[in-house]
Amino acid sequence: MTPAPHVARTLLLSLAVLALDFGLLALGVGGLGPLAHHARALALFASWVVATPTLALLRPVRSHEPVSAQSDPLVMLALFAIPLLTPMLSALGERLGLWLLPGGAPLRWGGVGLSVAGLALRIAAMRQLGSRFSPVAAVQRDHALETGGLYGVLRHPGYLGACACELGIVLAFGSALTLPLALVMGLALGRRIAFEERLLEERFGGEFLAYRARVGGFLPRVGTARAPRGRA
Repeated sequence: MTPAPHVARTLLLSLAVLALDFGLLALGVGGLGPLAHHARALALFASWVVATPTLALLRPVRSHEPVSAQSDPLVMLALFAIPLLTPMLSALGERLGLWLLPGGAPLRWGGVGLSVAGLALRIAAMRQLGSRFSPVAAVQRDHALETGGLYGVLRHPGYLGACACELGIVLAFGSALTLPLALVMGLALGRRIAFEERLLEERFGGEFLAYRARVGGFLPRVGTARAPRGRA
């Protein structure tokens, strides 16, 4: 696969995804007119316009060469469907006044900021992983354990970014209607992480166990000695 066709196809697919996101968001807020006057929804969509093609283009052109992989269809479905449906359902919850959260505009704009920060973290993590990123939990043929940069602070910065983005969208519309979706997504990510860490332990053994003992999953560990920066 040559880079130019790959880029063209990736950008076309990104446009299709963005069109779907826009349509669902408009449906949630009540139409194109209300969407045009909904500053928080527009700010979220603007972040997706930047993040969606960026995340897609960061995926490697070459085919993956996994030597071991694990996946759960229900987990993959949840991780695809929940981020797609949450903005629409959250906007609907706000429009109908369902289970509104306290905090007013500061909470809602804070949610926008949290969502944007989560996307930025996810982009940075995916950029660092490069060709080791995979839609399913997998270890590649030439896989090396990443322990530097973001991965020297957290074992799962990309998944933390996904959780922050999901929760940020819920808060941006200020309705607790979709808090259960955020919880389900967190549980699905937890199961995905369990798959990944099992594969990494099988591949890297003591090296991974030492890394896991030293570096927290979603929160930095305080007071643990760091090994020298590793890099794949």
